[in-house]
Amino acid sequence: MILLLGLLCWIWGEPARSLEEDGGFSLEGDLRHLKVSNSSVYIATEEKLYQLSHDLALIHSLTQRGILNNSVQEDKEFYRVSKDAVAWNATFSVNVLLPFVNNDTLVSCGVTNKDCYCEVLDLKNISKVLYREAFPVGPQSRNSQSVSFLVDVKKDSTYKTYILTAIQNHRHKSEEIKSMSDLVTINLQDTDHTGIGGIFSLSDESGKTPGIQTEADVEFVDGFQINSTVYLFSNVASGAKTNKVRLIWLQAETSKTQTLKSLHGATLRTSNGDEGSRLLASSVIPGGQQVLWSGVFSLDGGETNTELLLFDITPDQRIKPFIDPDFYDTPKKPNNPSEPVALKPKAVLFKQNHMSSVLAVRLNGWMVFFIGTADGQLIKLAVDRNYQPTCPKILYRTSGDNRVFPYLYLDPVDQKHVYVPFKNQIKRLPVSKCSTYQNVKDCLSAQDPFCVWCVSKPSCTFKGDCKDAEWLSIPDDSKQKTVSHRVVKDSTGEIKLIIQTHVTMEQKVPTNFACQFSPSSGQLCGGHGTRPHYPQCTCILNSTFPADDVIVTIKMRLGNTSLTEQIKMINCSNVHGQPSFHLCQRCIRAGCGWRQNSCSWASDPVQNDSVCVNIGQFGMNFSKPEISSITPSVVSFYGRNHAVLSGRNLRDVTRVRIQADMGCDPKESPVWNNIGTSLTFHIPDRQTKGVVKVCVLLTDGSCHSNFAIMYQSSPICTDIVPSSSWRSGKRKVTLIGTHLDLVDSVTHINAPQEVILPRNRSSQNLIYETPAAKNTDFSSSVVFLKVANQTLTCRTEIAYYPDPEFTSFTAVREGEDVHIVVQKKVDNLEMKTAELKVVGIQNEKEYPCIIKSKEISNKTETFICEIEGLHNADFEEVKVSYGGTSVTLNKSSSLSVLILLVILLIPIIIIAVLVFYRRWKTEAAHY
Repeated sequence: MILLLGLLCWIWGEPARSLEEDGGFSLEGDLRHLKVSNSSVYIATEEKLYQLSHDLALIHSLTQRGILNNSVQEDKEFYRVSKDAVAWNATFSVNVLLPFVNNDTLVSCGVTNKDCYCEVLDLKNISKVLYREAFPVGPQSRNSQSVSFLVDVKKDSTYKTYILTAIQNHRHKSEEIKSMSDLVTINLQDTDHTGIGGIFSLSDESGKTPGIQTEADVEFVDGFQINSTVYLFSNVASGAKTNKVRLIWLQAETSKTQTLKSLHGATLRTSNGDEGSRLLASSVIPGGQQVLWSGVFSLDGGETNTELLLFDITPDQRIKPFIDPDFYDTPKKPNNPSEPVALKPKAVLFKQNHMSSVLAVRLNGWMVFFIGTADGQLIKLAVDRNYQPTCPKILYRTSGDNRVFPYLYLDPVDQKHVYVPFKNQIKRLPVSKCSTYQNVKDCLSAQDPFCVWCVSKPSCTFKGDCKDAEWLSIPDDSKQKTVSHRVVKDSTGEIKLIIQTHVTMEQKVPTNFACQFSPSSGQLCGGHGTRPHYPQCTCILNSTFPADDVIVTIKMRLGNTSLTEQIKMINCSNVHGQPSFHLCQRCIRAGCGWRQNSCSWASDPVQNDSVCVNIGQFGMNFSKPEISSITPSVVSFYGRNHAVLSGRNLRDVTRVRIQADMGCDPKESPVWNNIGTSLTFHIPDRQTKGVVKVCVLLTDGSCHSNFAIMYQSSPICTDIVPSSSWRSGKRKVTLIGTHLDLVDSVTHINAPQEVILPRNRSSQNLIYETPAAKNTDFSSSVVFLKVANQTLTCRTEIAYYPDPEFTSFTAVREGEDVHIVVQKKVDNLEMKTAELKVVGIQNEKEYPCIIKSKEISNKTETFICEIEGLHNADFEEVKVSYGGTSVTLNKSSSLSVLILLVILLIPIIIIAVLVFYRRWKTEAAHY
């Protein structure tokens, strides 16, 4: 029986598997910092510090305590133990965590309960402490935010490394916090003891303490150094103004003082050009002559309406020194500040709700962005050299809304995995799954810059895994198909089919390039065609264009591999009708050309369907369909069956199309029950969460109207209250979890064919009635949630116990009312008064009895109810109802219990009388 239950659980639970993967590393406590070096991964939580291998195997873990004792190992070459330090034994909360790779050390600084505290650890073994000191580095509060990184400042021909800390600032911070240390908003501190003040010293060679201050509310988001330029990004709220996103440039030259005095700044504007947006996450695009940078911006200041923007942040050397309105390196804020330059984005790369993190990678002419979201997704977005994105792909998604933290890291060793941090867990996920593409066409059609078709294997793989071998990869233009075709008619009337491949090859010009044309019927090409010339080959038709459309299979030889493509060749002059966007698209995609609002034979230069953008509907002689509502309009990523679309002019609608903003991953559903004002269709599943567009299709392929539906996370059931049911079923229970309003129905493993519809539901609660146990062998049951075509398993099972056993009742008149006491044997059901209904029956008339209380003593549960305004307490029977079951208690049953009690008491009474009689007789004999 146990084996059968396990098998059923596996069968029912299997369809619920999604993109979520096992693995990763779970943390004790919430994640605060994540850093990755060439040797290890370092993680700080509230109380723990971890050192992991790159595949997330634990190497060392430490409990964070600010303790100084004589066991500290000194490295006299670089560090010295502070003479002024005292011993601590308090939780050490890390605010700064920096791998100093060139020095083989890990700098860890923060605060204990009352003091600032720093440690320098061995980078390869964090359990080895090289130095400890009570010194402020970074924020002096556990909850304060900061950005910190190492800066190399060039002096003469050598470099000196400093710690840069940019600390969150509040305009109204207390005087106590202001006086705690010499730290200001932006600081540079030593990393060794060679300076004037020793390790972590703020002083310059001249003995001064330089720094950058502000009077505004400042939240730093990111910072880094490229060559000699330091970049800092922050959100600034100054005075009554709304938030603005600020960029600071510093030139790391000569000294601390000169570096901090080289302050220049800019304001970053979003796509709408307005202030008030917020920067949520940031990543520089490595390589290239320009310094390109990407940022996740919130347009409304929250976390819902977000977009990914691309900026050129290359410092303009022509900018003259100016006085920044928000930051200054003087003791007091200067007067008459300058207005910083405003930078506009080069491109809006992606719009997606709830973006929370970004990591950018450059691959040849491509940029690849890994985007984390607050609802638990990791999205990969490839962008070509023209800043045009391909369709986003989901690398990972959680079933719940688990926030991805702002910083993502690429594995620095294999370059094939990305580290994704969550609240108390970190995942190491592959940047691509090239091996899932089985042939060269699928490999190239995926438009994945990480993947190439390795000819010698042959397989789709990472480029680095195809060493010393011939390979093919995608073109640099995201809009370009791997193989394109045109149908051209020249001045002599000769019709040509021109095929061109658009691939990047390791072998630039294949010597054996050839094409083979195979029509679905007859012979297509004449014998006098031009020789193939990479990347193009031409088929000259034998005679006039065929009367019917022709399906042509083209096989192209590219070096030592071949690429097969099938096209539908149509007569361009047969594509006619009222000029429209749809007609233009159909013309261009058929390999024809669009000129003067009509379709004709193709010509150079090659057109794409962007020429159709400004073409409207002319001379429409029908009423366009319109969508007014879709029910439901919020679904899980599993979709929803039997959705209802309402609107006007729907009679000729044949399908419903669902697609994302960029037209990616379109899915179409057939319709039924179409009555002109409403129709029924299935909302298909999707990999991504978020808002998608819905339009309705007519028979000519045109799609009309525009309505939005929201895809959310999958429902999750975490608890059941109460967690038990009586065997007869129909006990009302409440499931507790998230997104439970998206559940269609509930089933139990002990009654798999019985579909239970919820009685009531919200996002966090779902109420339903349990099914009856089919046999007495079931002591518990697994609960399943049905969502569209998926079956999800609750994390908590529900126990089944025998039905409650009610034994007797008594009715007593109290004043103007009658109280009825119902007795029940104690069991494991923990029945509540609200689950019970009691009716007193007198002269065949029923009197509802309102339950007031419940009492438990020994082996009996007592329910007390009240009938108001009734003087006669003489009831023949009482009907007790629970779930779908009713039990009748009558006088005879109560009298029988009383008689039984009397019978049981008779021997005790007789013995007591005899004992009393004997004692009396004995005492009387003494007198």
